[in-house]
Order: sequence, then structure tokens, then C-alpha cells
Amino acid sequence: MNAGRAILAKGLSAFPRLGLAQLPTPLEPMKRLTEHLGGPRLWVKREDATGIGFGGNKLRKLDYVLPEALANGADTIVSGGVVQSNSQRQVAAVAAKLGLACHLAVYHGRIEPPAPEYKTSGNALLNRLFGAHLHDVPWIDDRNAAIRALVNELETKGRRPYFVPYGVSNALGAIAYASTVGEIDSQAAAQGCNPVAIVHCSGSAGTQAGLVVGTSIAMPNVRIIGIDIDAEPDRVRADVVTLAQEASNLLDVSFDEASVEVVAGHVGPAYGVPHALTIEAIRLAGRLEALPLDPVYSGKSLAGLIALIREGRWRKNDDVVFVHTGGAPSLFAYQSVLGI
Repeated sequence: MNAGRAILAKGLSAFPRLGLAQLPTPLEPMKRLTEHLGGPRLWVKREDATGIGFGGNKLRKLDYVLPEALANGADTIVSGGVVQSNSQRQVAAVAAKLGLACHLAVYHGRIEPPAPEYKTSGNALLNRLFGAHLHDVPWIDDRNAAIRALVNELETKGRRPYFVPYGVSNALGAIAYASTVGEIDSQAAAQGCNPVAIVHCSGSAGTQAGLVVGTSIAMPNVRIIGIDIDAEPDRVRADVVTLAQEASNLLDVSFDEASVEVVAGHVGPAYGVPHALTIEAIRLAGRLEALPLDPVYSGKSLAGLIALIREGRWRKNDDVVFVHTGGAPSLFAYQSVLGI
């Protein structure tokens, strides 16, 4: 184990974990997609393979966030997101596994339903299957306000709710995601991979914050590139900086704001609305790598990665890691607009 990875592992060991996420997730070569694009050498970190409830990157965060809920005697987990939120689905799955009630603030109005099946299929269906209580609320810029209001309402009814922020993005969620870097470093070394960059979708900011902090400790020569999928790159970057600083403080390590890169221009018409390049990326991943990507997050981040490759960002023999954050269930909620 290199010195940086050992330091990261020691820092992470101070934080309790639930152990529900199946870790480490695989790091796999994408040989056919690499050949199709003419390089660089592409790898995928399979955060869609974290386990329960169809998996996803939020399970890694919940592993570190929810021990506090259990320690405090919570009987209810409260979170929120849009109708097809991957985060909500993973919160509902973990709550079911732990035997806790789950209440979700389901935001309406952030996007117009892009397909007739949007409100009932995909993640929305799974939320109901996992037994979550769904509360329809209007979308406002403060994405945590309705979740906090729901916590307050449940407290007045005598429940013991635990607040999980939008996207499971807080300092503990970022610390959780720093653990991904230790896995990538170990797996890459074993497979002869020398990453120059890790590319992923960035929205609620916790995933990127964790990757930035983790690489600053264990892989300082690796660039973290967040592809904005919220159509709010300035807000996303500011939130990444805030969460990375908070996580760094908890780990007692330094953090350089200059290391935060959020790439705009690949979100398409709006958040949650797939465009032609998203659909191209989804098709390529499916037909070349048997890798299902969703049209809101992982599909758009691969579209951004492909665009950067076509712009000549990397050399042919460079190794670049793509983080598949999960979200395949929402494919079924977009079937009629994907043309697949």
C-alpha cells in the first residue's frame, strides 16, 4: 500500500460504517469503447454495483451517514428528490433493509415529465416497492427545505426522524466518497492502470467533493473532472468546494480549491432532459460494453467524457476512469423519449 493510500485508510477508519454497501466495487476496462473512440484507455468504476435496491453511489454515502441515525435511536429516515431520484430510491432501500420507516419529499416542477411513464415507472415504482411514504412538494431553489419541513412535521407526531440531505451530500457523504479513491488506487495498480483523470457526473456535489479530497491524499497526480448535470456549474462548483473543505477538516488534511474542476455544457436542454449526445452515449455504452446508463446522470457524464476525448483532452495511451454512479432503473421511466 502506498503511503497516501495508507493515510487515507487510517483517516477513514475513524468513521463508523453500516457495511450495507458491497465494497469494493469493480474497476473494469472498457476495451470496445476505447477502440471505438481511438483512445485514451477507458476504465469504469462500477458504483452501480454497490448492492441493495439496484445499487448506486449513494449507498456508499449512506454507509457512513446513517450510523449516526442508528446511534441516535432514529425510527424514520427522511430525504427527498425529484420523481426519478436515484438518491431517494437508495434511501428507501436502505431504510427497508434496516427496518426503519422512510418518508420522502418528492419534488414536482423542476422538470416537466418527459414521458407518460415518468411518474409511475423506474425509481418511482421502486420507492413504492420498498415501502417509502411519498410526500409531493413543489420544487424550490432550497432543495433541502421541504425535507427539513417533513422532519419537523414527523417530530410533532412523536417520531424520531433522521435528516438525510438531498443527494446524501454533506461532509460525511463526502468522506464516504473519498473511500472510492483508495479502491481505485489499489485496483488500478493491480491491473496496470495509471489514471490521469477520474470523470463523473456532478450535481449535489458530495461525490466530487469526496473524490477531490481522496485524490489529494492518495492520488495527487490524478485530476477529478465533474461533468455538470444540473445546468448550474457555478453553484455545483461552490458546493463542491464547501463540502470538500468540511470533509478535509474532519480528516485533518489540507484542501486546494484550485483542484475543483466542473465542466459545463453537457447537460443538454435542462436537468433531467436527455439530448442527442446523452442518447448517443447511452447507446454506445450499451452496445459496446453492456453497460446500462441512465439519461439524467451517468449518460450525461459519459457524453461529457466523450466530448472531452473528441476535443483532444488526453493522449491515446492515457488511462481515464469513468465513475458509473448507477441509476439504470430510470431508463424505464424514459423509454418513450430515448428511441431505443
